[in-house]
Amino acid sequence: MNPNMRRLPRQRQAPRGMPNGVNARQQYERYLGRAREAQVAGDAVEMENCYQHAEHYFRVLRGEGYERRGDL
Repeated sequence: MNPNMRRLPRQRQAPRGMPNGVNARQQYERYLGRAREAQVAGDAVEMENCYQHAEHYFRVLRGEGYERRGDL
């Protein structure tokens, strides 16, 4: 555990699920955007990395049942 995090009062720490209250849908869209930017810049390694992160969050979304509501 990061020793700096132990010093913060419990109520000031970010929730354990997603950092700073960002949900899986926002992370998915963020990494898709970053992948597209990397593709335009010609950085194939960063593009693939971001697509893999986006795929992870896509799977998280599917696990949460978003696809049944038509959000995807």
